[in-house]
Amino acid sequence: QPHEFIIRYVDHGSVRGLPYVVTEYLESANLKELYNRKDDLLSEFIGNILIDSAIALMHMHDRGFMHLDFKPENVLVTRNGNVRLIDFDLSLPIEGKPVKMSNIPGTPAYMAPEQLARKPFDHRADMFAYGVAAYELLTYKKPFPAETGPEVLRLQTTRNSFLSPREHNADIPAALEKIILKCLENEPTQRYQDMSFLVRDLETVLYVK
Repeated sequence: QPHEFIIRYVDHGSVRGLPYVVTEYLESANLKELYNRKDDLLSEFIGNILIDSAIALMHMHDRGFMHLDFKPENVLVTRNGNVRLIDFDLSLPIEGKPVKMSNIPGTPAYMAPEQLARKPFDHRADMFAYGVAAYELLTYKKPFPAETGPEVLRLQTTRNSFLSPREHNADIPAALEKIILKCLENEPTQRYQDMSFLVRDLETVLYVK
């Protein structure tokens, strides 16, 4: 379904056996690129970016799909701060109950504990990934800095060296830190149960016209 914060689909097909997909063209950079070069665009529009990317996930969930690869690389931002969520290769339908998969592709640093532990998971895995990305964008640190799935899972479950966002950046509003920490709860039942509640709280704390 079309949405202002999701990359617009145009067409797909194949040419000489090679598949293709056509989407809207944007002059943009992804959030990882902006983050790596400490672009002023990120600091100028960070409130809008956090809200709009959460709204994009909410739209996906409302239409019955989990993204399952939410990370800064998969959020494009134009020079005037417009957001587009991209890359739906790993997306799955939201079932009536959590699903279990023996092989779960993705980026370990942004995956929820239940995914890394090969346990059943659902749309709340996207909320954990959102929390990791928001933490990183606001602090320039990863909450669980490791390279492999087992290492990330160990840090998630022990949290011996876990620091709250405001310990890295005291300028983060306490209410925003609370939102991020709720997204990063190890137990899915302790996170937001619906993206609409996350969006509501973000808009209350950050809303920028």
